[in-house]
Amino acid sequence: MERVRLVRTPLASRLTPSEALRTLRPDARPFALVGAWAGEGAVLGSSPVAFGSDDPFADLDRLPSVSAGSEPGVYGGWFGWLGFGLGRSVEAVPPTPPRPVPVADASLAFYDHVLRLDADGQWWFEALWTDERASVLEERRALLADRLSEGPAARRPFGLGSFEPRPSPAGHEQAVRTCLEYIRAGDLYQANLCLRLEAPFTGEALDLFADSAERVEPRYGAFVGGSRAQICSLSPELFLERRDRVVRTAPIKGTAPRSDVEAASARSLDRLVDSVKDRAENVMILDLMRNDLGRVSEYGSVEVTAVARPEPHAGVWHLVSEVEGRLRDDVSDADLLRATFPPGSVTGAPKVKALEVISTLESTGREV
Repeated sequence: MERVRLVRTPLASRLTPSEALRTLRPDARPFALVGAWAGEGAVLGSSPVAFGSDDPFADLDRLPSVSAGSEPGVYGGWFGWLGFGLGRSVEAVPPTPPRPVPVADASLAFYDHVLRLDADGQWWFEALWTDERASVLEERRALLADRLSEGPAARRPFGLGSFEPRPSPAGHEQAVRTCLEYIRAGDLYQANLCLRLEAPFTGEALDLFADSAERVEPRYGAFVGGSRAQICSLSPELFLERRDRVVRTAPIKGTAPRSDVEAASARSLDRLVDSVKDRAENVMILDLMRNDLGRVSEYGSVEVTAVARPEPHAGVWHLVSEVEGRLRDDVSDADLLRATFPPGSVTGAPKVKALEVISTLESTGREV
């Protein structure tokens, strides 16, 4: 890619991230990251300039050479999602169960400009500026500035029906019983068994996310538009964060209800903190992620910075641990992803055996 310079322009707007996302509705493949991404605030984008290849891990290493000296920001890059099925490219696991609505194993797009809301509430237009794209970026800057200054776009109605599980509750319970037999036999320590929930939907996924993100205020909320699949994620969990050569992961294991009644919420928190089972479950995944980071980090640099720390999230308490390490000089982002994917918190431990159990016991294949 051509060498670029970083351009950053403040925009006059008081829109929330959800309101700003609605202004991107007319554009191709809008996305939004809200919450703790990139130092709190939000990162939004649309109209990408390139799409990913058959090797999404390698795509993440295809970045432009950027002139130094600009203010910290996001400016652009690869945005999208990686599917659970990518695990087959890094671990030897059995075929997945049937997939009722299969989507691609990954979907990445490259954006050379974004809208960013910083922690102080200031909106910015940030771009990876090149002479070749200068006229287009000037037009986009003016267009997006106008949209954000005009005020909130109209909300559009959407409808979401009742969720139905696949398999049935009885089928899922039987899968759990079988998994417990594997654990008792010493085949593995833990497996994260999922079921599929399906519901009828009318309207646009963008409105579902914009409304839900305002209500839930997720730590790592994400929306990715597209013609074949649209993703709305209200996740509280951090898989990987890299700043310079330091990489951090914060797996979640251990959950208890959190109500608006202070006394009841406090009792629930106490039970969670005192739970031997929940703490053990958390520490197992903590150890797994520590080992994964150890595969690509400098010797002796991997450090546990938090163990089973209780955190409040929407409607629940979670136990969160943290591990960080310093990547070796020869390790790229692709190397980091291949060493850690899929995340241990969505598989179990040991990871390969947990993936085998998941493929055997879950009735439908996973997607994103």
